[in-house]
Amino acid sequence: MSQDIHFAFAHPSERAAATEGAAPRDRISLRDHIVEVEIGAFQSERGHTQRVCFNVVVEVARAGDRIDDDVDRILSYDRVTEAIAFELAEERLNLLETLAERVAERILLEPQAMRVFVRIEKLDRGPGALGVEIVRSRGDLDPAHAAQLTGARPHPRVVYLSNAAIAAPHLTGWLDWLAGQAAPVVLCVGLPDGARPEADHPLAQRRVDLLAIEQNGWVLAARDPRCVVVGTLTELDWGMKHDQMSLWAPSKIVLDAVEGPKTRPRDSVALAAWFAGHIEASDFLVIGEDLPETQGLKARAVAVTQRHLA
Repeated sequence: MSQDIHFAFAHPSERAAATEGAAPRDRISLRDHIVEVEIGAFQSERGHTQRVCFNVVVEVARAGDRIDDDVDRILSYDRVTEAIAFELAEERLNLLETLAERVAERILLEPQAMRVFVRIEKLDRGPGALGVEIVRSRGDLDPAHAAQLTGARPHPRVVYLSNAAIAAPHLTGWLDWLAGQAAPVVLCVGLPDGARPEADHPLAQRRVDLLAIEQNGWVLAARDPRCVVVGTLTELDWGMKHDQMSLWAPSKIVLDAVEGPKTRPRDSVALAAWFAGHIEASDFLVIGEDLPETQGLKARAVAVTQRHLA
């Protein structure tokens, strides 16, 4: 029992050695890699960074011949730290468990990686370290999901529709035209017309406004069933790869973004322009509003005239 307890709290390298089979594998390890990151499910953890410690051990397949002191023939330590950095930059996460799964999956995409031990600990949430540890093998990696991780994300056309455009009888014609384009289409809307709740704190008001934008999106979705509301990057990726016209519900992606928008949700066209840049859109089209300043993004605006409203 004491030996079991020892290995339960030992470094992942000792866990790996204790569980190796008849044909032990070579291992590389990353110890005490500490990163300042915003993570956590509690509201008190939002808007603040905390120290997170990574310990990772990767069991690797032996090279078929000599490595000849050539870094290109091994699994580099940089690939482990890059996997961590990539997942931390992808989006803000609530759970260490999710982060551990994603880091393990990305490491196992490397052809030499056979099994990975990932331990992640929060260092600032209590008197000790609070963390999770997982073990994943190459056989645990779903081939379809692996292909999704390694595949390039499409570059969609992001289209902002004003309230006048949503209400216009020409809406169906605009959507018909957009659906006929080669690039996938992601629609964005702004705040609905009329009064909205007012909060005394800017962060609370931000959430109120983001939810109001989503409500307006559901109004558009009710007008045309081709407009499918999506709130996560996973849903968005699936829609773009399956010819779905997606309608962006902004709350989760905005709140979870590592580099979030500087603009307020009330500046909804600028928010949509940030989103277009965030997902590397091919271009940004605004129907019914003025075009905000954009950097490195092909953009144009189309006015809604009385002819469109007739």
